[in-house]
Amino acid sequence: MKSPFTFNHTAPNNADQKQPALFLLHGMGSNEEDLPQLVKEFKNTHHIFSLRGPIVHKPGYSFFLIEEIGKPIRDVFDKVVTHLQAFIREAIVEYNLDPKDITILGFSQGAILAQTVALTMGPEISKVVALSGYIPDFVKTEYSKQTTTHLSIFISHGDYDYVIPSQWGLDSKEYFETTGANVTFKTYTDGHGVTPENHQNLLEFLNKN
Repeated sequence: MKSPFTFNHTAPNNADQKQPALFLLHGMGSNEEDLPQLVKEFKNTHHIFSLRGPIVHKPGYSFFLIEEIGKPIRDVFDKVVTHLQAFIREAIVEYNLDPKDITILGFSQGAILAQTVALTMGPEISKVVALSGYIPDFVKTEYSKQTTTHLSIFISHGDYDYVIPSQWGLDSKEYFETTGANVTFKTYTDGHGVTPENHQNLLEFLNKN
């Protein structure tokens, strides 16, 4: 694939037939090794693509830069959204993915991008798992958005998240409800992370949907 992203890919059983796919987007300062552990039980049934952000951000990488919390640098953010859209569309063709079963799972800035990509790609995305993220204001007001009435989305946040306020997770839940998406929203007595209960709930969501 012609892509600016470094990524890990695992193929399911019967990969010669159209199979569903999970696209994983890590948080700031992490890398492509971080999130696959959350979905390892799907490795025999789904293509799993774990992408590395293209920007070095020690101790790992970043997908975009920020002016401050809640304010991504717009030109960098716009470019990475475009590249993610292209990556998913190319992967569907190159890896013979089931275009009706495409899921994006992201944590923190990965969750920000997952929600944005879902809004901009519409029916091309089936499910989203957004862990501790938000939707930038300029995405809500300035981006060209597609229908999400088909979309199932799991949004979760820690009540004591001091990196991205928990209210922003609630704001995402309410925003997606106004668009007609099928929203599952959970909060946990945690900070900026994924608790065992959170992990179990996201697995239940993916299995159910």
